[in-house]
Amino acid sequence: MYSVQRIIIEKNMNIKKALGILGIAILGGLVALGVNRLFTSNDTPASFTQHETAKFTLAEKLADVPDVDFVSVAGVSTPAVVHIKSIMQSAPSRGQGQNPFEDFFGPDFRQQQRGPQQSTGSGVIINKSGYIVTNNHVVDNATKVEVVLDDKRTYVAEIMGVDPETDLALLKIEEDNLPYLNLGNSDELKVGEWVVAVGNPFNLTSTVTAGIVSAKGRSINLLRQRGGEYAVENFIQTDAAVNPGNSGGALVNTSGELIGINTAIASQTGSYSGYSFAIPINLAKKIIADLKDYGEVKRAILGVRIQDITQELADEKGLKDLTGVYIPAVIEGGSADKAGIKKGDVILKINGVTVNKSSGLQEQISKYHPGDKIEISIIREGKDKVITATLLSKKGENEIAKEVDREELKVLGAEIENLSRDERLELKIKHGVKITRLGNGQMKSKGIPTGFVITHIDKTPMYTTQDVKNALKDKSGSILIDGVTADGEKEAYAIRLD
Repeated sequence: MYSVQRIIIEKNMNIKKALGILGIAILGGLVALGVNRLFTSNDTPASFTQHETAKFTLAEKLADVPDVDFVSVAGVSTPAVVHIKSIMQSAPSRGQGQNPFEDFFGPDFRQQQRGPQQSTGSGVIINKSGYIVTNNHVVDNATKVEVVLDDKRTYVAEIMGVDPETDLALLKIEEDNLPYLNLGNSDELKVGEWVVAVGNPFNLTSTVTAGIVSAKGRSINLLRQRGGEYAVENFIQTDAAVNPGNSGGALVNTSGELIGINTAIASQTGSYSGYSFAIPINLAKKIIADLKDYGEVKRAILGVRIQDITQELADEKGLKDLTGVYIPAVIEGGSADKAGIKKGDVILKINGVTVNKSSGLQEQISKYHPGDKIEISIIREGKDKVITATLLSKKGENEIAKEVDREELKVLGAEIENLSRDERLELKIKHGVKITRLGNGQMKSKGIPTGFVITHIDKTPMYTTQDVKNALKDKSGSILIDGVTADGEKEAYAIRLD
């Protein structure tokens, strides 16, 4: 009996003891939870560590990023990108005048064959009236440039002008109401932003690839290999797949705006290896406008030697930080010299735009014309200064040369223009150049009427106004002009040149 009571008493004591321990544990947990809440945001679970909280916040931000509509971007950009076929005379053998673009696109950048060669690439329509921007190396030394639209219509293009120092060229076809791309703002482009490349790699028309901007302000020493003293390289680097044939094609942002012209790839084989490079459209805008208005680039020169600032240079020159572009020399009599810029100055901004690389400084200066005034923010001996400079041309001039007089554009006293596709179809001819106005000269004296279309000069076909000018350049003796009248009647005229 005693033993049974003792067992019952001991059992009750053990139960009370266990309940007491459990109560203490619960109380301790509640206290700990209360203290933890004092130091933890109410919006974040208390069990998250600092690292996990950061991941949680990033995931929330990424969840707010809208999906990219690549279908709409492709739908807008594809019709505005064209296929370009350039015919040129035999190129020199390899090793003699080798094109540096072969280092980026491989030895098959141009088909190696005897006789006339063909180079292919891409271009972007930037105006409904038929203006097309492409790379200079796509049409370099071409005797004929053929443009194939996305809907397969084919035209012979006129080269309005080229600029080897930025590797840009402007073409024109006689057509209207064409689809075109609006020009974006490449300065606002950010690393990590989605972009789309559109072109015609390997003759595969209307090819669309996507990637991100992997870097900005790249200089790959490509254009300077061609001897361009004022070559400007400030490429957009992307990982969108680009291959031979993409040259001159469009780099488009997610709003469907043109923000770059695809130009080169980094490759040992000539095929895509992970990185491609595009000319920023903000650099191209001024070049394109000059080629359209003047047929050449009216380039402004600051007149300084420039150098990127490294840690070693900063230590050597006693610079406080690594921002800006260092000036190791100033050209006597140049824009900078006349404005008061000195050797050892560090340029920080051009008209308020920050520059931290030589390539960025070159791009900013390339946006201006001779005669333009710019504000240059510098550091000199640790002090900030703002200097106003008037930019000069390569020849030291402070204004743009006047446009060519209309009389200089005449051929044998006649003004000529390219033939539109509709006009060619109506006259049932494949090519020709139309006489739009007759002044005093051999054509008028020989009775050639206004509206006459020149199809051949000395049996050589004429596709553009430039063809006519080239055919008559330094020509002497007699020439034979074949063509058709406005009514479609075939005629031929013999003209003797002095």
